[in-house]
Amino acid sequence: MSNEEQSGKMWSGRFREPLDQEFEAWQRSIVFDWRLLAQEAAASKAHAAALCAAGVLTEAERKQLAAALDAIADEHSSDAGKAAVRDHATAEDIHHFVELNLVTKVGSLGLKLHTGRSRNEQIATNLRLYVRGQIALVVDGLAAWAKALVALASSSGEAVMPSYTHLQRAEPVLVAHWLLAYVEMALRDASRLQDCAARLNVCPLGSGAIAGATLKLDRALAAKELNFTAPTANSMDSTSDRDFILEYLNALTFVGLHLSRFAEEITLFATAEYGFVLLPEKFSTGSSAMPQKKNPDFTELLRAKVGRINGAAQTVAMQLKGLPLAYNKDMQETQEPAFAVDFVPQTLGLLARFTAALTFNFEKMREAAECGYLNAMAAATYLVHKGLPFRTAHEKIGNAVRFALGKGVELNALSLDELKQFGAEFEEDFYAAVALDATLDCHDVTGGTARHQVKLALKDAAQRVAKLEASHAGA
Repeated sequence: MSNEEQSGKMWSGRFREPLDQEFEAWQRSIVFDWRLLAQEAAASKAHAAALCAAGVLTEAERKQLAAALDAIADEHSSDAGKAAVRDHATAEDIHHFVELNLVTKVGSLGLKLHTGRSRNEQIATNLRLYVRGQIALVVDGLAAWAKALVALASSSGEAVMPSYTHLQRAEPVLVAHWLLAYVEMALRDASRLQDCAARLNVCPLGSGAIAGATLKLDRALAAKELNFTAPTANSMDSTSDRDFILEYLNALTFVGLHLSRFAEEITLFATAEYGFVLLPEKFSTGSSAMPQKKNPDFTELLRAKVGRINGAAQTVAMQLKGLPLAYNKDMQETQEPAFAVDFVPQTLGLLARFTAALTFNFEKMREAAECGYLNAMAAATYLVHKGLPFRTAHEKIGNAVRFALGKGVELNALSLDELKQFGAEFEEDFYAAVALDATLDCHDVTGGTARHQVKLALKDAAQRVAKLEASHAGA
């Protein structure tokens, strides 16, 4: 790089020697922060409004700059335009790119826009705008998935399946009850992300490089222009804070974990060994060697995505560890992890469609729920209602299960005389108490799998998902 070329840098005045060319290419961030063009244009328009209010720009100049910034963003919104930003020959970063283009469009007025601001506050603002926008997309995706789960649960009616602890059959539950567990996860994930969005929604513009702007700028005006709730409270914190990126990535890690758990169960339930789920062909692939195969590629990839998300979170945590105040070039390295998870909204959109396309083998699920002594807990509860302490009831039913295992029959296939050898408390009403419907309905508490409780839960979940959609659409 020649001295003449270096003179185009925003910081070149103090330097006499040109940059090492390899270092120059190595340290440029335009190769990834090109994604922030829309945010850079919006933040620059807000700064122009603050400069105008301070008397540094005329209203005509503000309008001219705003129009030029809109044009730059619009001209580079296509794939080819984005590539032109990314591959720009001389721009160091997105700020430099916009300034170069502004000068081309409006002459020296483009240089006037940088009055009273620093790239430190610009990138802090751009990243907040970017993460805020990404959170909105992810919450949209979570709402769509939750809505698909609610619809699938509703269509499942009173279909029954086994639940599992330690991957061993435990008790019968409604299929709807199982699906609604994932609705709860999705709603929690949305809540975490919304909390993150609320915390990050303050505006760094006016913070300067570290100590605050040197002009009397109306920071509240700039914040309002960008739909932030307020200006940031401390200029040193403003320019060095990347907590919001780490919080965002950690919140996304929960999303990834929950998607992975769902993917794991669907992958298992779609095997011949379970046979509960029929995979939709439009989300499956075949084998190049075995003609009979239908592979769960979507759920397998979904299961793996959390590694990329959590890896990004761990990367940012290590980048922020031990950094002194305020801005340090290390912070440039927090951008790529934030951009690396931009696949999450698309993934959630695919998941919502995949979920809507799922079909179940309800007959096989019911058969699995009716064997393997899944009514043993209900049987123990029957004895509790007869006045026995639960520990005593537990032991008696355990003995009855061992006896039934020896005969190769279920509990409700034992005769009353056979049952009475384990306790005089057994009567004819035992059989009704351990029938499948009764086994479900004995869990008659809020959050339980009793049929009427699940109907209430389904209605409540539908209302909460609708509320999330409505409030988010309003936001």
